[in-house]
Amino acid sequence: MNVVTFSPFSRVLHWTMAVLILIMLFVGVGMVASLSPYHRLVSLHEMVGVLILVLAAIRLINRLLHRAPPLPAEMPRGLQGIAHLSHYVLYFFMFAQPLLGWAMLSAARYPLPLHLPNIMPHNVELYATLRHAHGIFGLLFFVTILMHFAAALMHALIYRDGVFDSMAGRSH
Repeated sequence: MNVVTFSPFSRVLHWTMAVLILIMLFVGVGMVASLSPYHRLVSLHEMVGVLILVLAAIRLINRLLHRAPPLPAEMPRGLQGIAHLSHYVLYFFMFAQPLLGWAMLSAARYPLPLHLPNIMPHNVELYATLRHAHGIFGLLFFVTILMHFAAALMHALIYRDGVFDSMAGRSH
């Protein structure tokens, strides 16, 4: 089987963002579950959130300029559709979560990282709504990541169809 791989830049973006997003999810849980290092966790969460938003924009531009390798021809059309849909959902969350966090902090008039401008009016009820949405979206993002990880494992260990290898950078 001849596997066409993603470009090295695409792979670095993918794996860097994977690590950063997992860190963000665990830091977010830590912020909710603990009060002791709360302010340090918030600061880390905000800065990494900005970084993820910037990297998501770079990644989207890169993806628009450089198509992904084709899925295996023998992969059923339904599974191909689910694969494409899952990537749209992942991209949605890569943008929605940092933007929701930014909007939430803006509505609270909380100091923003890197002196970013406020993107929402000061409103306590809006802050509460956005904070709730940010938490719900975080859980949904985590579930989406688990499904993505499960699919990657299925391609790597069960199907052995080269899909995982295309992002791992291994060609046969």
